[in-house]
Amino acid sequence: MPKQNTQPKVAVIGSGFAGLSAAAHLAKAGYLVDVYEKNDTIGGRARQLKTDNGYVFDMGPSWYWMPDVFDKFFNEFGYQPSDFFELTKLDPGFSIVFGENDVVNIPDDPIALDELFESIEKGSAKQLAAFMKEAEYKYNVGMKKLVYKPGLSFTEFIDLDIITGVFKLQLFQSFSQHVKKYFKHPKLIALMEFPILFLGATAENTPALYSLMNYAGLKLGTWYPKGGFSAIINAMKKVAEKQGVNFYTNEPVLKINVTNKKVSQVVLANKKAKDYDAILAAADYHHVENVLLGNDYRNYDEKYWNKRLLAPSSLIFYLGVTKKINKLEHHNLFFDEDLKVHANEIYHEPQWPSKPLFYVCCTSKTDDDVAPKGHENIFVLMPLATGLKDTEELREQYFEMIMERLEKHTSEAIRPHIDYKKSYCIKDFVNDYNSYKGNAYGLANTLMQTANLKPSIKNKKLNNLFYAGQLTVPGPGVPPSIISGKVAALQLRNYIDNL
Repeated sequence: MPKQNTQPKVAVIGSGFAGLSAAAHLAKAGYLVDVYEKNDTIGGRARQLKTDNGYVFDMGPSWYWMPDVFDKFFNEFGYQPSDFFELTKLDPGFSIVFGENDVVNIPDDPIALDELFESIEKGSAKQLAAFMKEAEYKYNVGMKKLVYKPGLSFTEFIDLDIITGVFKLQLFQSFSQHVKKYFKHPKLIALMEFPILFLGATAENTPALYSLMNYAGLKLGTWYPKGGFSAIINAMKKVAEKQGVNFYTNEPVLKINVTNKKVSQVVLANKKAKDYDAILAAADYHHVENVLLGNDYRNYDEKYWNKRLLAPSSLIFYLGVTKKINKLEHHNLFFDEDLKVHANEIYHEPQWPSKPLFYVCCTSKTDDDVAPKGHENIFVLMPLATGLKDTEELREQYFEMIMERLEKHTSEAIRPHIDYKKSYCIKDFVNDYNSYKGNAYGLANTLMQTANLKPSIKNKKLNNLFYAGQLTVPGPGVPPSIISGKVAALQLRNYIDNL
């Protein structure tokens, strides 16, 4: 509990997973917390889109991995996820399309998974067991220790488990090299490397530490929360409100005022200013520093940001289809083109891709409430370099390219049966989230952008301003964002409590 006689007031800017987590933890500790959200609903990138003709789309995240992170958040407030939403474990967890009539479904059952690996590459089940033993170690150290470090000092890593296990964590070996030590078949390599797409970098530039993602996906399983990811957002909001958090939607913060080298106010619409003892910014880091704060108090200048390697943006289509599509699973990854070519066109020679890979989520396979009876709810995502020219003509060109391949795979005409269609791309990420260069996921998790080498969770010039979310520690993804909110809240509490 804070030492002061009156409850300190804290503003949280942004209501995505990081903002919700931070707000709940701060309010639980006895702070008066106001959350400001520029859009008309909370959730940030995890907002929901509801159409007049009965479709409900998750606008962003769609993979429920690392269930223990969600469990831990709710447990800290005396709840279980099941108090708020129903979880279904998917089987198959996901499907990979390698070509025409060449599809690999990833089973939930470990014996069936071993059999699948053996059917592709003889001896690979034994290799998988060895790979997963290492991955489990990394998961236990990485997701239960490393991600909770605020990244403010290298002394944070003076920890027996981390020091003794530094070589086992394989921070200095590339993920690509690591996978190829165990598997030779291109399909198995693609299967093991695909989670790196969530981290926003090539497998060659990602530390082998992140094989912990394989443990999360293949061993802990792929889940789906009934009602979609907004069910989690709404649950976290209820938890925060029970702690006393106030939410303000359609309320963009226009400026942060500074007094005596401390943040003192947020300036809202109509130049209305509200006083606060501290601010936690869970909105886009670059926007907060360069627009809300300005040059005098920011941690990083434009030269710094321009040198960061960003995770991709995305071209997304939300489609309502008036019939069932039999050959689609809940999660479908289309790896029927060359991943290296597409990755090069994202990271090294930024351009609209020549032959893109893409992802299709069909939530209506699991949830009857997201589409009218007999219809499908289809979410299509194509990774894309940030900062590119984004026009309706380009979006439509890629829609036709993707749909041609999707229809070929399913052996069904889909386009004539679409009764709802909406696209979302770089310009929308900028407009809706003030997203730096229209990024969808944050910073790429390369070695030089890991842990203490990420943008700081604390403002270096203003003692009472802290940051949370995908552009700071621990990194991109829903579970890391939830953790980021908690870590930033704890740093803010330490500051207040030591006044």
